[in-house]
Amino acid sequence: MSVKKGRVFSGARPTGRQHLGNYLGAIKNYVAMQDDYECVYCIVDIHALTTVEDTFNLRQNTYDMALDWLAAGIRPEETIMFVQSQVPQVTELHTFLSMVAPLGKLTDLPTFKEKIRENPNNVNYGLVGYPVLMTADIVLYQSNLVPVGIDQAPHIEFARELVRSFNYRYNSDALIEPQMKNTIIPKVLGIDGVNKMGKSLNNHIELASTPEETQKRISKMVTDPQRIRRDDPGDPDVCNVFSMHKIFSPAGEVEMINVECRRAGIGCVECKKRFAANLNDHLAPFRKKRIELDANPQAVWDILHDGAKRARVIADQTMAKVRAAIQLPL
Repeated sequence: MSVKKGRVFSGARPTGRQHLGNYLGAIKNYVAMQDDYECVYCIVDIHALTTVEDTFNLRQNTYDMALDWLAAGIRPEETIMFVQSQVPQVTELHTFLSMVAPLGKLTDLPTFKEKIRENPNNVNYGLVGYPVLMTADIVLYQSNLVPVGIDQAPHIEFARELVRSFNYRYNSDALIEPQMKNTIIPKVLGIDGVNKMGKSLNNHIELASTPEETQKRISKMVTDPQRIRRDDPGDPDVCNVFSMHKIFSPAGEVEMINVECRRAGIGCVECKKRFAANLNDHLAPFRKKRIELDANPQAVWDILHDGAKRARVIADQTMAKVRAAIQLPL
C-alpha cells in the first residue's frame, strides 16, 4: 500500500440528488484523491441551516447525496464519510474559534455579501459565522489540505488566519494551519447555456436520471445561438454541448464533431443525441451501483454512522489539545 501524502478535508451542503455540475466540480475529484490522500468527506447539514427555512427534506437530501457519492466511487472502508451534525465537537470548536474571529473580516467576505443579496430578509448569526464553522470543520480533523476552487480562496485564507490567531493567543500549536489545494473546477453551464448548472434554475441534468430522462434534458440544451438552421455552419467553441462532448465523448468523435459542425456536416439534433448516448454510457456503472445501494438504505446510514464514529476519534484528539491550550478545566 502506497504512503498517503496527507489528510484532505472537504464538505458539501446536502442538496439531494447530485447533478452533472456537482460531479464535474467536486465528486470526480473526491474519488480521484482517495488514491493519494487520507480523505475526510463531510455532508455539512449544520451549514445548510443558515439559509433553509424548513428542514422537511434535509434527511432525504442527506441520504441522496451520500448515495450518489458512494455510487460514484467513494470507498468508505478507507475514506471517512459522515454527516457534520453527528460529530458535535465541531460546534464546540466553532465556539472557541469565534472568540478570536474578527467580525469585520467575516462581514467583508465575498460569500457573505452574496448571501445577503440573495436573502436580505434572512441575515442570521449563523450566516455571519459560517466561515468560522467551516474552519472548525477543517481543523477538527487535523487536515493538511483543502481542495477548493479559486472562488473559495478567501475562505481558506480566513481559516488559515484564524488558526494562526488561535495558536498565537494561546501560545500553542494545537491546530494545524491548512493548505489550499487548488482544483480546476469548471463552471458547468446548465442546459440554458447561460447560467451555472443548478436545481434552483431547473437547468440541471441529474446523475441518477434514467437514460430517457437524460436524453430529454439534453435535447433542450442550447447550442451555438448563431446557428439558426440545419445548414448553417456552427462554432463548437461557443457551444455548451460541444464542451460536454470534450469531457464525455471519445477523442475521435470529438474531432469529427469539431470539423463537421463548422461546415454544417452535422446538425445540433444529432450532436445532442450523440452526447446523450455517450453520457448515458459513462453513467451506466454509476446508476447500476446506485440502484444496488438504494436497495438497502440502512447500509448507507450505517456507513455514515461508522464514518462519524471514526471522525469523533480524531475530533476528541484535537479537542483535548484545544482545551489544554486554552487551559480549561480537565
